[in-house]
Amino acid sequence: MDGSQIRRRFLDFFGERGHTVVPSSSLIPNDPSLLLTTAGMVQFKPYFLGEQDPPYPRAASAQKSFRTTDIELVGHTDRHMTFFEMLGNFSFGDYFKEGAMDHAWALITEGFGIDPARLWVTVYETDDEAEEIWRDHVGVPADRIVRRGKADNFWSMGVAGPCGPCSEIYVDRGPEHGREGGPEVDEDRYLEIWNLVFMQYECDENIEIVGDLPKKNVDTGMGLERMALVLQGKNSAFETDLVRPLLEQAERLADARYGADPSTDISLRILAEHGRATTFLIADGVTPSNEGRGYVLRRMLRRVVSHARRLGVEKDVTGPLVERTIQLMGEAYPDLVERRAFVLQVAAAEEEQFARTLRQGMERFGDELERTRSSGGGRFSGEAAFLYHDTYGFPIELTVELAKEQGLEVDTSAFERLMEEQRRRAKEAAKGGRDDRALVEIGREAGRSEFLGYERVTAEGRLLGIVTEGARAEAATEGDEVEVVLDRTPFYAEGGGQIGDAGTIRTASGEVAVEDTVAGPGETIVHRGRVIRGEVHAGEAAEAVVDAPRRAATARSHTGTHVLHWTLRSLLGEHARQAGSLVAPGRLRFDFTHFESVSRDRLEEVEGVANERLIEDEPVRAYETTMEFARSQGAIALFGEKYGDIVRVVEIGDYSVELCGGTHAVRTGNVSPLVVSSEGSIGSGLRRLEVLVGPDAVAWVNAERRLLEEVAAALGAGDPKQAPDRARKAIARIKELEAQLGALRKGERGERVEELLTSAVDVAGVALVVADIPGEDVGGLRELALKLRDRLEANGQGAAVLGTTDGAKAQLVAACTKPLLDRGVTAGALLEHAAKAIGGGGGGRPHLAIAGGGNPAGLPEALGGIGERLASLLQG
Repeated sequence: MDGSQIRRRFLDFFGERGHTVVPSSSLIPNDPSLLLTTAGMVQFKPYFLGEQDPPYPRAASAQKSFRTTDIELVGHTDRHMTFFEMLGNFSFGDYFKEGAMDHAWALITEGFGIDPARLWVTVYETDDEAEEIWRDHVGVPADRIVRRGKADNFWSMGVAGPCGPCSEIYVDRGPEHGREGGPEVDEDRYLEIWNLVFMQYECDENIEIVGDLPKKNVDTGMGLERMALVLQGKNSAFETDLVRPLLEQAERLADARYGADPSTDISLRILAEHGRATTFLIADGVTPSNEGRGYVLRRMLRRVVSHARRLGVEKDVTGPLVERTIQLMGEAYPDLVERRAFVLQVAAAEEEQFARTLRQGMERFGDELERTRSSGGGRFSGEAAFLYHDTYGFPIELTVELAKEQGLEVDTSAFERLMEEQRRRAKEAAKGGRDDRALVEIGREAGRSEFLGYERVTAEGRLLGIVTEGARAEAATEGDEVEVVLDRTPFYAEGGGQIGDAGTIRTASGEVAVEDTVAGPGETIVHRGRVIRGEVHAGEAAEAVVDAPRRAATARSHTGTHVLHWTLRSLLGEHARQAGSLVAPGRLRFDFTHFESVSRDRLEEVEGVANERLIEDEPVRAYETTMEFARSQGAIALFGEKYGDIVRVVEIGDYSVELCGGTHAVRTGNVSPLVVSSEGSIGSGLRRLEVLVGPDAVAWVNAERRLLEEVAAALGAGDPKQAPDRARKAIARIKELEAQLGALRKGERGERVEELLTSAVDVAGVALVVADIPGEDVGGLRELALKLRDRLEANGQGAAVLGTTDGAKAQLVAACTKPLLDRGVTAGALLEHAAKAIGGGGGGRPHLAIAGGGNPAGLPEALGGIGERLASLLQG
């Protein structure tokens, strides 16, 4: 049974048993506490918590999942992966333990045909009920039911949220895979294939139970790759039809054979697994960056390229791996096919950029090797190894291998310490989020907030809940910061790039200044602000008034975003798709996929075409329809956005059709003018435009005009049009004067060399020049030091060390003659102690080194110790 058949049989099995088959959600979760979607239950979390009423009592899905904890292990084992497919069935207060066990046993033994005699189960150490059901109801022999502790049989998301005891199902792969005795003895032989979680509690960030969930639920997870391994009789997931074709692609790229060499196998597995994983990440809208999920993607792409280079592959590797992934998985996940061009462009751009970084890293690696040798050490710095890993993407095994070739070992303990610190920081950052338990409680009681903001900016409602300092309150008084939920509101909650509305909420006894509006638990709308008059009480009638001018300015920006999106796709190509935005009053930030800077001429063309469209004064129409109909109309859906079966479509004229929940201008004529104020890169294959619209655009143009007039006046140009020519002439004159000054200084330096040579002292037969050169920059010091070295070398062994300060920092330059280098004395070693005296460090080549530091007062001490340092180095 191949992977697609396993997936299909699973979904058909549960579909036939009353489960709604739900599509996979994005790898970018709609949950601030998670970095990536880690399991099938993530999209159902609001149902488990009782924040929303589920539209169906039971569901099943094949969910794209991603776990970052195993990135460093991928390639080193047969089973560790970052990306996998989680097959799951879910009950939202419908069936519980007995139903989950019945379904699981029937599918495994009948649907997949696995002999019951091969199956073992584990239960939580105190779960007598689960053991009894397995033994007396299902018929599992008591000696194949194992009780295990919290680490193995209690499931949570790793952050605050739903949790509960679980029961895992294992299959015995046979004696050729390990020792007898069950899962506690050998988990390679006894392979876990399914986890049944009885989701009945809510836990805090320390995974301690804080209460019961509103209902008893079921959340199960079966790894598709593991089930394929069992049913296809393979030794590892890499040999199944789900991954083996990618392994074969890696073999072709590297002209290598899997299984021939252990170190080669590691690299081939990394190419296959990471090639698949990064394809899915990019297709879901993740782009390379230096933080969050973008950093996860960047690390993985860098591992792919560096391991390809280890295998001798100098050509493009990510492109063929992406193409093969889409061929394999495109039928199950059509988004891969739809976003093929985008994925290929992002991967190729990052690979090209990293290839340059890798070359730079190799050069720095050579410098570190030289420093290690020159200092007499045989141990490559763990700090340096971490730097190459973190900055240049060098896997530690690559650093170890390269160092070993040079006869050095790497301080891996220091490397691991730094890695652990980074993991801890990443874990803390990934937890993030707010303590929203009070809002969750209000959401359960209040239900969905009725949004009236498309039709009006004022509305009557009722104040259903108040939160102050994270706790629910019956009332709030003047000065209190509050979060308020109304039953109906005209305030738009931040979403789709558009900022939340501001305004006021008035009751008979008080007034709240609303500073921001966000989407809250249970489809509530949360108004954040401060009580500015009297006091407000839960249950009071309230008048909600949106800041109308601010809303109108924001609506202009949102309509401008849609027109700009259409314009970019028309002029740059269909690949130029929106990848993020900020829609604020009078201004917008627009991120889009494109792989080179947009020239000034092309930007002016974009502005011109967009403004032509705007002044046509076309109507902006919005309506709700089914997702199927919207797609048939060519509506554009945006990366990372979550859509239901019913969607809102915004049409502008006969050219722009997008899914959008934001507020808009009534006609495009309300928006113009549109002005692009800046364009730049924000990552591989991503560009950003900063744009102003309407009165804000006019104000910006006027400010630019005033600035030009001031520059023209400063240059003595009566007409601003003359300013560029005046500026060019002024710059040319400055360069001419600088050249004359440089020539004068060069002559002075020649005289200074002769003067400094007379101050040379003898240190064990070596001529040493040490001097403080006031007013000189580091470039001038370098030139002087090299001239001194050349003159000293004509007479034998010598060294020169020069220093200077500018009041804020100190600089040192050292130069050594070749005969001195032959005796083992380098310029870097000569400056080692002196650099510390000025509060800094330095580097360079053996014959020339530069150091800088923020303690200029330490310069006399630094220079004063050079003679002693040279004598020490000469003595060995």
